[in-house]
Amino acid sequence: MIYFMIKLLLLFLFIFTPMAMGSVELWALSVMELVIMIMVTLWVLRSSVLSGTQGGQDTPVRGLVHKVVDPSLFKTATIFLGLFLCLVLFQMVRLPSGLTELLSPKAYELWHQLRMANNPIESISLSLFPLGTKLEFFKWISLSSFFLFLLHWRGSDESHRIVRHIIVVILLVGFLESLYGMFLVFKGSGEGTYFAGTFSSRNHLVGYLLMTIPLGIGFLFSVETSHVRPIGRIHRLSSLDGKTLLMGFNIIVMILGLIVSGSRAGMLSLLLSLSLSLLLFNDFRKENKIFKKSVLMLGLALLWAGWMGTSALVTRFFTISEDMKLRWIIWENTIQIFKDFPLFGSGLGTFSQIFPMYRSFYFRGLVTHAENDFLELASEVGLVGFGLLAILFLFLFFKGSIRIRSETSPQRYIGKGALTGILALMFYSLVERNLQVPANALLYTFLWGLTITPSLQKRKRQGHLMKIEGGVKDGSWK
Repeated sequence: MIYFMIKLLLLFLFIFTPMAMGSVELWALSVMELVIMIMVTLWVLRSSVLSGTQGGQDTPVRGLVHKVVDPSLFKTATIFLGLFLCLVLFQMVRLPSGLTELLSPKAYELWHQLRMANNPIESISLSLFPLGTKLEFFKWISLSSFFLFLLHWRGSDESHRIVRHIIVVILLVGFLESLYGMFLVFKGSGEGTYFAGTFSSRNHLVGYLLMTIPLGIGFLFSVETSHVRPIGRIHRLSSLDGKTLLMGFNIIVMILGLIVSGSRAGMLSLLLSLSLSLLLFNDFRKENKIFKKSVLMLGLALLWAGWMGTSALVTRFFTISEDMKLRWIIWENTIQIFKDFPLFGSGLGTFSQIFPMYRSFYFRGLVTHAENDFLELASEVGLVGFGLLAILFLFLFFKGSIRIRSETSPQRYIGKGALTGILALMFYSLVERNLQVPANALLYTFLWGLTITPSLQKRKRQGHLMKIEGGVKDGSWK
C-alpha cells in the first residue's frame, strides 16, 4: 500500500512540476516540497515498521535488499549536503556585528548603510535578504531529502518496475511539451522564443529536454538489448514492436523541438554531452551501433526540421546575438559580487536583490539571475558552499562512472542516458538559468538516482554474495 502511494506521488511530481510553469511560482514550489516530504515520511515509516518486525535483525524482507546502498556513498552525500544546509542556516543567523564584520566585511558595510537613524546594530546576518535565503533553504532541504530517499528506495526490488513507469511518464511529458512548444512557435511569428511549452521560459524547457532526450535514448537501447535480436538488418526491422517505434518517434520529436527552439547553447550542450559520454563509457567495438542509431535519430530530426521550413531558425545558430554580449557583462558584474563576498557569499537566493548595486549597464527591467548557475551560486554561497557542492558532484560522478562501467545488464544504458542528461544540463547551465528551476532540479536529482544506484540484476547478485558471506562466517558453508 505504501509503495503504491509512493508510486502515485512520484508520478504526480513528474507530471505536475513541468506543467505548473516549471514550478517557479511559490505555490507550485510549495506543493512540490509538500509532496516530497510526505513521500519521504511514508518511506521512513515503512522502513521503521519493517525494522521493528524483524526484531532488529538484518534479514531480507519482501521488497527490500539490505546493505546494497553503498555506505560510503550515502555517508558522503549526507555529510556534504548536511554541511551545505548548515551553511545556509548559518547565513540566516543573526551574528554579533563584530563577528559579521570579520567574516563578511561587505555585508557588514551594507547593513550599516541600511540602518535607520544611525541606530547601532547589535546583530547582523550574513545574508542580505534572509527571507529569500529561507525560501531557498526549504527548496534545497526538500531536494536533498528526495536524493537521499532515492538512494534507499532504489535499493528495493519493487522500485525497478516503478522506475520504468516513471521514465515512460517523463518521456511522455517531454514529448507533449515539445509538441506544445512547436505549436506555440508556428502559431506565433515563427520565432524560437515562443518555444516555452507550459514552462515560464523557453530556456527552462530546453533544459528539461536536454535531460529527457539522453534518458530516452538510454531507455530505448535498454529495452532493445533486453530482447533477443534477430540476425540481419531486414529481420531486425521486421521484429521491431510498436513500443520501440513509439519511443524512437518520441525521441525524434523532442530533438526536433530542441532544434525549433533555436537554442544554440542547447544543441551544443546536447552534442557535447553525447560526445563525452561516448568517449568515456562506450566500447566502440561492441557498441558502435548505438552511436550510429543516435546519429540516425538526430539526422531524421534535422531532415524533419528542414521539411517543416525552419531554415530561419537554423540560421540563428550561425549568428551572434546581443544576448551573448549582455551575458558577458552580467557575468563580469556577478564576479564582482563574488569578490566582495568571497567566503560565505551574499546569501542563498539574494542575487536579484543585490545585483542592482553592481549593474554596470542600462537595462529596462530587473535582472533576476546571472544566466550562469555556477557564477550565481558562487556569489550567493561563496567559496565554502560552492566548494562543498563541487566536491560532492565530482564524488557522485566518479561513483556513477564506476557503476556504469561495472554494470553488465541492459540497465546500464539507462545509467548512461541519465549521466549524459546530467552533463548536458551542466553544460547548458554555463549560459542559462536551469538548476534553480524546481521542475528541472527535481528531474536532475532523479537522474542522479538512476546513475549511482545499481540495477535489479546487480542488486540480486550482491544480495546473493552477502548471503554466501554470511553463511561462511556462520560456518554453514564449507
